[in-house]
Amino acid sequence: MGKEKETASLEDLIEKAGGCAVLDGGFATQLERHGAVINDPLWSALCLIKDPDLIKRVHLEYLEAGADILVTSSYQATLPGFLSRGLSIEEGELLLEKSVKLAVEARDSFWDSVKRTPGHCYNKALVAASIGSYGAYLADGSEYSGSYGPDVDLDKLKDFHRRRLQVLVEAGPDLLAFETIPNKIEAQACVELLEEQNIEVPSWICFSSVDGENAPSGERFKECLDIINKSNKVQAVGINCAPPHFIEALICKFKELTKKAIVVYPNSGEVWDGRAKRWLPSKCFDDDKFKLFASRWRDAGAKLIGGCCRTTPSTTQAISNVLKERS
Repeated sequence: MGKEKETASLEDLIEKAGGCAVLDGGFATQLERHGAVINDPLWSALCLIKDPDLIKRVHLEYLEAGADILVTSSYQATLPGFLSRGLSIEEGELLLEKSVKLAVEARDSFWDSVKRTPGHCYNKALVAASIGSYGAYLADGSEYSGSYGPDVDLDKLKDFHRRRLQVLVEAGPDLLAFETIPNKIEAQACVELLEEQNIEVPSWICFSSVDGENAPSGERFKECLDIINKSNKVQAVGINCAPPHFIEALICKFKELTKKAIVVYPNSGEVWDGRAKRWLPSKCFDDDKFKLFASRWRDAGAKLIGGCCRTTPSTTQAISNVLKERS
């Protein structure tokens, strides 16, 4: 299941990027900088309904900053979420498709504008369809705890992800990005769906971490990666939306646990209060620190590096500048 692509593979892109490709950064953060009000269970996916042109604008800003991979605005876009807003299943599916279409259109128009420029430093970006965790749909912060309750089992998680995965794959992304997975059972659900649906689109699975040692559920990453390592449907594994000061040690840990490419895109270090729905003041990384640490993360073994919440195109620019100095 999946469409044939004319764009480069993930391995080719990493090679063209000099051994380490650049992901984009915080999507909702940038939407809010442009005035979007998205304090809503749909979060950034609200703009799929209200302001799709702004979504494309933010994608273009990240491409201009040097992103080699765009992640779609579908992280919190789910069919149950859309249904709760009074939309039909068909309308919800069209919005999921739109999230991929907007990113592809932005990528293609940007590439058309730069590919004729002699000496440009850009790669033709890949589009990764974002698939947020079950906890992201709940919008209660449980993607940072892994506490889904006794009623959430493997079958329920597979049922939750199945149709969204099918719709996103049919929309034609280059990659699939399972993001902020907080526990082993959801990682297993994702892997089993990829196998059962015979998904041909390459994917990565990223976990969050609140202690820098384990998954948010408290399960060891070895337990989680043992499941993923058995699947050839998953090309990369890593960490997203965790504090940046955890990342170097986690790369080293993952290097010991897997032969798959390692992807990291931490947040700024600020802490999200899932119940109060706000960012708590805390020590965070600025763009200069991201520039410094991006080179260390690359040297530790990461093959894809970007930013998550509270990072911006200027963060992406800083990461791109340092990673492409040697390419």
